[in-house]
Amino acid sequence: MIRFPAISRNFSRQWTTRGLATAAGNLPNSRSPIVAKLKFFNSVTGSDELIPTYRVLDGVGKPIDGAELPEIDEKLARRLYENMQLLPTLDNILYNVQRQGKISFYMTAHGEEATIIGSAAALASDDEVLGQYREMGVLLWRGFGLDNVMAQCFGNAEDTSGKGRQMPVHFGSPKHHFHTISSPLATQIPQAAGVAYALRRTPGRSSRSIAACYFGEGAASEGDFHAGLLLASTIPSPTLFIARNNGFAISTPSTEQFYGDGIASRGPGYGIDTIRVDGNDVLAVLGAIREARRRCLDQGRAVLVEAMTYRVGHHSTSDDSFAYRARSEVDDRKRIDNPIARFRLFMESQGWWNAEEEEELKARLKADVMKAFKKAETVKKGELGELFTDVYGGEEPWNIKEHREELTGLLRKYGEVWEPWRTELARFKNKGQDLLKRPSDS
Repeated sequence: MIRFPAISRNFSRQWTTRGLATAAGNLPNSRSPIVAKLKFFNSVTGSDELIPTYRVLDGVGKPIDGAELPEIDEKLARRLYENMQLLPTLDNILYNVQRQGKISFYMTAHGEEATIIGSAAALASDDEVLGQYREMGVLLWRGFGLDNVMAQCFGNAEDTSGKGRQMPVHFGSPKHHFHTISSPLATQIPQAAGVAYALRRTPGRSSRSIAACYFGEGAASEGDFHAGLLLASTIPSPTLFIARNNGFAISTPSTEQFYGDGIASRGPGYGIDTIRVDGNDVLAVLGAIREARRRCLDQGRAVLVEAMTYRVGHHSTSDDSFAYRARSEVDDRKRIDNPIARFRLFMESQGWWNAEEEEELKARLKADVMKAFKKAETVKKGELGELFTDVYGGEEPWNIKEHREELTGLLRKYGEVWEPWRTELARFKNKGQDLLKRPSDS
């Protein structure tokens, strides 16, 4: 049984238990007691203490005193571990592929494997997920597959996320209940509240499904964060907000993003049940998200989970994090607080894992990823004309027709005579002939 930290929404109870309430009564239309003593407060715990962090395993994989393991067996543990190991295998290869110029962009999840996989395992397979950038592991847990990951990053004709029209790591899959990732920061937060409200009003799903929304602590500085939490708490709707506090919003450390006690301190202000969890402890994440999801469904209300972790990798392939943090700091976190190593030690203590299996797993995962990579880089992009399809529903607007006509005219003028155009067109199915053979829109 998980005990959430004492983050009370009933401040009158806090005042009363401290002997500060008087017989003066309450403010009209409020539960706030009237007191005669001048006292400021700056903590949602009602004292000078910081919000506690829920943990199950210590740094060497041993349950801490008083901790209760979430319901888990060897089969689930092995699946958790294999998926946690799959993420860095994919990240290492695709990061290098981007450096070779074969894809345009990439973002890794180094250091956040426990948060991503632990939460994915705690959700139902048909819970609607609205991710930010580092939630590829949720899709993999749900069976998205390596071929789909590679196809999206390469933007080839087999890309099921967006037909090659989105930049890499912007995944989406209706089949896996994963809403397409958008580049603008925090837009998914109010959207998640709306999705959850729709679920609540959908027969057959109102008591079964929630909307799980992932974002970083940097996104929590956007106005959309507050709009989303306000909407989900006042409508209300079963929205599970999962804040990955990895310490950095690109180059801005969390110490410069906010002065308060993290993201968890904001939940009670919106009347939302809140917990802070050790994001590098996969069992703590698993247990906390399970309980948070249960509360979402039982209460039909939002819940906020802040997962405390550390972004070991660079923010993206467009970033060099050693320009704003010491390399020794990153190396220390890799060694001292590694979520994969911590869980491996736990599994070994249970007799569920050994060195031989570790070696076999890493070799198998690398072979699987390389096989998917080699396949993806040989697949051409879709037809060039697909650039203009599926953009709007209903009748095609004039501007799309105009853009297509303009591109077709440029193809006729330069497509066969200018080498850069010939090289680029060769990467597409039919080399742009689908546009050239299309009847004029005019």
